[in-house]
Amino acid sequence: MKIGILALQGAFVEHARHIKKLNCECVFVRNKEQLNDINGLIIPGGESTAISKLLVKKGLMEPIREKILNGLPVWGTCAGLILLAKEVENDIVSGIGVMNIKVRRNAYGSQIDSFKQYAVIKEVSNEEIPLVFIRAPYIIDVGDDVKVLFKLDGNIVAAKENNVLVTSFHPELTDSLEFHKYFLSMIE
Repeated sequence: MKIGILALQGAFVEHARHIKKLNCECVFVRNKEQLNDINGLIIPGGESTAISKLLVKKGLMEPIREKILNGLPVWGTCAGLILLAKEVENDIVSGIGVMNIKVRRNAYGSQIDSFKQYAVIKEVSNEEIPLVFIRAPYIIDVGDDVKVLFKLDGNIVAAKENNVLVTSFHPELTDSLEFHKYFLSMIE
Protein backbone atom coordinates (compact mmCIF):
# COMPACT_ATOMS: atom_id res chain seq x y z
CA MET A 1 0.00 0.00 0.00
CA LYS A 2 1.28 3.47 -0.92
CA ILE A 3 0.24 6.46 1.19
CA GLY A 4 0.72 10.01 -0.02
CA ILE A 5 1.49 12.65 2.59
CA LEU A 6 1.06 16.28 1.59
CA ALA A 7 4.55 17.66 2.23
CA LEU A 8 4.29 21.41 1.70
CA GLN A 9 4.37 22.47 5.36
CA GLY A 10 3.63 20.94 8.75
CA ALA A 11 4.08 17.55 10.43
CA PHE A 12 4.50 15.37 7.32
CA VAL A 13 7.73 13.68 8.46
CA GLU A 14 6.05 12.55 11.69
CA HIS A 15 3.16 10.97 9.75
CA ALA A 16 5.67 9.21 7.47
CA ARG A 17 7.40 7.62 10.47
CA HIS A 18 4.09 6.12 11.64
CA ILE A 19 3.12 4.90 8.17
CA LYS A 20 6.54 3.26 7.70
CA LYS A 21 6.20 1.54 11.10
CA LEU A 22 3.02 -0.03 9.68
CA ASN A 23 5.02 -1.38 6.70
CA CYS A 24 3.50 0.90 4.09
CA GLU A 25 5.26 2.93 1.44
CA CYS A 26 5.18 6.74 1.72
CA VAL A 27 5.23 9.36 -0.99
CA PHE A 28 5.79 13.00 -0.06
CA VAL A 29 3.31 14.84 -2.27
CA ARG A 30 4.66 18.15 -3.55
CA ASN A 31 3.31 18.09 -7.12
CA LYS A 32 0.27 16.62 -8.89
CA GLU A 33 2.20 13.78 -10.53
CA GLN A 34 2.88 12.40 -7.04
CA LEU A 35 -0.88 11.93 -6.57
CA ASN A 36 -0.79 9.11 -9.12
CA ASP A 37 -0.79 5.55 -7.81
CA ILE A 38 -1.39 6.41 -4.15
CA ASN A 39 -3.99 4.50 -2.15
CA GLY A 40 -4.65 7.24 0.41
CA LEU A 41 -3.61 10.78 1.30
CA ILE A 42 -2.76 12.41 4.64
CA ILE A 43 -3.00 16.18 4.99
CA PRO A 44 -0.94 17.01 8.09
CA GLY A 45 -1.23 19.58 10.79
CA GLY A 46 0.64 22.81 10.31
CA GLU A 47 -0.59 26.26 9.34
CA SER A 48 -3.79 26.04 7.30
CA THR A 49 -3.38 29.45 5.63
CA ALA A 50 0.20 28.67 4.53
CA ILE A 51 -0.77 25.20 3.28
CA SER A 52 -3.76 26.64 1.37
CA LYS A 53 -1.58 29.22 -0.38
CA LEU A 54 1.00 26.57 -1.27
CA LEU A 55 -1.73 24.25 -2.62
CA VAL A 56 -2.83 27.02 -4.98
CA LYS A 57 0.74 28.01 -5.93
CA LYS A 58 1.68 24.38 -6.71
CA GLY A 59 -1.55 23.72 -8.64
CA LEU A 60 -2.57 20.97 -6.19
CA MET A 61 -5.89 22.26 -4.81
CA GLU A 62 -8.12 21.05 -7.67
CA PRO A 63 -6.31 17.75 -8.38
CA ILE A 64 -6.54 16.80 -4.68
CA ARG A 65 -10.22 17.83 -4.50
CA GLU A 66 -10.96 15.80 -7.62
CA LYS A 67 -9.16 12.69 -6.29
CA ILE A 68 -11.06 12.85 -2.98
CA LEU A 69 -14.42 13.39 -4.69
CA ASN A 70 -13.61 10.33 -6.83
CA GLY A 71 -13.11 8.22 -3.70
CA LEU A 72 -9.47 8.58 -2.61
CA PRO A 73 -9.35 8.03 1.18
CA VAL A 74 -7.98 11.13 2.92
CA TRP A 75 -7.17 12.00 6.51
CA GLY A 76 -6.69 15.56 7.71
CA THR A 77 -5.13 16.31 11.08
CA CYS A 78 -5.60 19.76 12.65
CA ALA A 79 -4.81 22.12 9.72
CA GLY A 80 -5.77 19.24 7.42
CA LEU A 81 -9.20 19.17 9.08
CA ILE A 82 -9.59 22.90 8.41
CA LEU A 83 -8.59 22.47 4.75
CA LEU A 84 -11.05 19.59 4.21
CA ALA A 85 -14.03 21.43 5.76
CA LYS A 86 -16.66 22.95 3.50
CA GLU A 87 -17.07 25.84 5.94
CA VAL A 88 -14.65 27.55 8.32
CA GLU A 89 -16.02 30.10 10.76
CA ASN A 90 -14.60 33.62 10.29
CA ASP A 91 -12.15 32.55 7.59
CA ILE A 92 -11.88 33.65 3.98
CA VAL A 93 -9.04 31.30 3.02
CA SER A 94 -10.16 28.75 0.46
CA GLY A 95 -9.57 25.13 1.24
CA ILE A 96 -10.21 21.79 -0.42
CA GLY A 97 -13.78 21.86 0.95
CA VAL A 98 -14.90 18.24 0.57
CA MET A 99 -16.35 17.42 4.00
CA ASN A 100 -19.75 18.63 5.12
CA ILE A 101 -18.56 20.22 8.38
CA LYS A 102 -18.22 23.71 9.84
CA VAL A 103 -15.01 24.33 11.78
CA ARG A 104 -13.77 26.86 14.32
CA ARG A 105 -10.02 27.58 13.92
CA ASN A 106 -7.80 27.88 17.02
CA ALA A 107 -10.85 26.90 19.06
CA TYR A 108 -8.80 25.96 22.12
CA GLY A 109 -6.72 29.14 22.09
CA SER A 110 -3.14 29.95 21.14
CA GLN A 111 0.05 27.87 21.22
CA ILE A 112 0.37 28.31 24.98
CA ASP A 113 -3.04 26.64 25.44
CA SER A 114 -1.89 23.38 23.82
CA PHE A 115 -2.61 20.22 25.83
CA LYS A 116 -2.58 16.44 25.87
CA GLN A 117 -5.53 14.25 26.82
CA TYR A 118 -6.11 10.49 26.88
CA ALA A 119 -9.33 8.90 25.66
CA VAL A 120 -10.88 5.70 24.38
CA ILE A 121 -12.33 6.22 20.90
CA LYS A 122 -14.39 3.04 20.37
CA GLU A 123 -14.39 3.20 16.57
CA VAL A 124 -10.59 3.30 16.56
CA SER A 125 -9.37 1.31 19.58
CA ASN A 126 -10.51 -0.17 22.87
CA GLU A 127 -7.39 1.24 24.52
CA GLU A 128 -6.71 4.79 25.64
CA ILE A 129 -5.12 6.89 22.92
CA PRO A 130 -3.08 10.04 23.59
CA LEU A 131 -4.61 13.12 21.95
CA VAL A 132 -2.30 16.11 21.39
CA PHE A 133 -4.02 19.45 20.73
CA ILE A 134 -1.90 22.33 19.38
CA ARG A 135 -3.79 25.52 18.43
CA ALA A 136 -6.47 23.01 17.56
CA PRO A 137 -9.74 23.55 15.74
CA TYR A 138 -12.94 21.72 16.51
CA ILE A 139 -16.05 21.00 14.51
CA ILE A 140 -19.10 23.11 15.39
CA ASP A 141 -21.59 21.65 12.92
CA VAL A 142 -21.88 18.48 10.82
CA GLY A 143 -23.96 17.40 7.84
CA ASP A 144 -26.30 14.42 7.86
CA ASP A 145 -23.77 11.92 6.48
CA VAL A 146 -20.97 12.84 8.90
CA LYS A 147 -20.25 10.30 11.63
CA VAL A 148 -18.94 11.86 14.83
CA LEU A 149 -16.16 9.60 16.14
CA PHE A 150 -15.30 11.54 19.29
CA LYS A 151 -16.26 14.59 21.33
CA LEU A 152 -14.08 16.18 23.98
CA ASP A 153 -15.99 18.29 26.52
CA GLY A 154 -18.90 18.42 24.09
CA ASN A 155 -16.78 19.55 21.12
CA ILE A 156 -16.41 17.34 18.03
CA VAL A 157 -12.71 16.55 17.55
CA ALA A 158 -12.84 13.46 15.29
CA ALA A 159 -15.27 12.67 12.48
CA LYS A 160 -15.66 10.72 9.26
CA GLU A 161 -17.73 11.19 6.10
CA ASN A 162 -17.44 8.44 3.50
CA ASN A 163 -13.74 8.41 2.48
CA VAL A 164 -12.80 11.49 4.54
CA LEU A 165 -11.41 11.27 8.10
CA VAL A 166 -10.53 14.30 10.22
CA THR A 167 -9.01 14.83 13.67
CA SER A 168 -8.44 18.07 15.59
CA PHE A 169 -5.52 16.45 17.36
CA HIS A 170 -2.14 15.10 16.22
CA PRO A 171 -1.77 11.29 16.47
CA GLU A 172 1.53 11.62 14.57
CA LEU A 173 3.05 13.44 17.56
CA THR A 174 2.51 10.44 19.86
CA ASP A 175 3.85 6.88 19.96
CA SER A 176 0.37 5.48 19.28
CA LEU A 177 -0.24 3.95 15.85
CA GLU A 178 -3.97 3.37 16.43
CA PHE A 179 -5.29 6.24 14.28
CA HIS A 180 -2.87 5.44 11.47
CA LYS A 181 -4.05 1.80 11.59
CA TYR A 182 -7.64 3.04 11.48
CA PHE A 183 -6.92 5.18 8.41
CA LEU A 184 -5.24 2.24 6.67
CA SER A 185 -8.30 0.10 7.47
CA MET A 186 -10.42 2.66 5.57
CA ILE A 187 -8.28 1.92 2.49
CA GLU A 188 -8.26 -1.87 2.74
